[in-house]
Amino acid sequence: MMLSFKGGCKEIGRSAILIDRQVYFDYGLKTGDNIQFPYDDIKPRAALITHAHLDHCGAVPSLVSVQPEIFMTPPTFSLLNLLAEDTLKIAEQMGRYIPFDYRDLDMLRNDAILVDYDTEFNILDYKTFFLNAGHIPGSSSIYFEDEKNSKSIFYTGDINTANTRLINPASDFPSADTLILESTYFDEEHPSRKETERKFIESVQETLDIGGNVIIPAFAIGRTQELVMLLDAYNIHPFIDGMGIRAFDLLKEHPNYLRNLTHLKRAFRNSTFVDSKKRHKVPLENSVIVTTSGMLNGGPVMYYIDKLHKDPKTKLILTGHQVAGTNGHMLLESGNIINKGKMQKINNVIEQFDFSAHCGDNELKSMVKHFCDNGTENIFVVHGENTDEFAAWIKNETGVSSFAPANGENYVI
Repeated sequence: MMLSFKGGCKEIGRSAILIDRQVYFDYGLKTGDNIQFPYDDIKPRAALITHAHLDHCGAVPSLVSVQPEIFMTPPTFSLLNLLAEDTLKIAEQMGRYIPFDYRDLDMLRNDAILVDYDTEFNILDYKTFFLNAGHIPGSSSIYFEDEKNSKSIFYTGDINTANTRLINPASDFPSADTLILESTYFDEEHPSRKETERKFIESVQETLDIGGNVIIPAFAIGRTQELVMLLDAYNIHPFIDGMGIRAFDLLKEHPNYLRNLTHLKRAFRNSTFVDSKKRHKVPLENSVIVTTSGMLNGGPVMYYIDKLHKDPKTKLILTGHQVAGTNGHMLLESGNIINKGKMQKINNVIEQFDFSAHCGDNELKSMVKHFCDNGTENIFVVHGENTDEFAAWIKNETGVSSFAPANGENYVI
């Protein structure tokens, strides 16, 4: 089999891996100052989409014009449509080029093929199935087999083997000749989830006790729902603003992909939804506001920051990785953001908590050893900023052939 790496190599964003010039694993975009798309001159016959985050699915609607078969889980389908609509809306507002339009999105809605976890199906001459990746609801890893040539691939996508309040973790892995492994947190260890939750709640309560506000920028899919469940568990009932509300409405329709739908519903029922037209009525005193976007690149969070950025009693809590080139990254580096086209100094208390939905260093290395012990012959390290170092560690530790491909490179396995 030939593996062609079209994006997501030595970077986080625009994941796209082409198998035998016919089948894509993911087809994403990279956000930031300039949106970037996969290196692509191929008309694929099929695509397998692991999950509904823009860096893995953001460019999928642009594929429909060449009519490939496009496969994903039911929650990924629902959430991908939500993201695509938002991408088009933002592109129109900002005058940005996006290589698809609403007609393409309509075609995708009509033609996408929805497959549940652990359900074997065929693409061309390949056998494949999705497995729970434990990252967000509906997120998948991919097992892909060329039975004729006795070759198999396991692609992790974004993967998490630790428990969260929202979904169950990834657990069982099939044997495969080749492993394609995400590496976001290579050489970084996550603190225990229990300890992170404890410190987070203490921080929120500390600010409320002095009459301050807490602004929590959160990714709309997965992170918003998990944080609202956590706050509810401690009887803290936030205002929720942004796309996380619509994501919640969609997730309710897929209970089998959630860990505790009853708690999720209760947490949102106990929260206050913010209508964008009535945002000005949210009391900016002693309030907790969970809102998009998670990296401060637009969204309703910018309204709240604009109103409260001079207030030293307000706390701004980041809960996820902040990619270079985003406002969130700039905030951590300099204490400033760009808001309404102008530099804005943030005088709030700024904190960051690790609620990552990715494997940490120990989990990644344990996964590598598991696959190597079960006969894996080649490992490709993607989706990270230290892939060369991880590939070198794999080779030194296991002796298995390991690679850190660059975008545009091809390998034959």
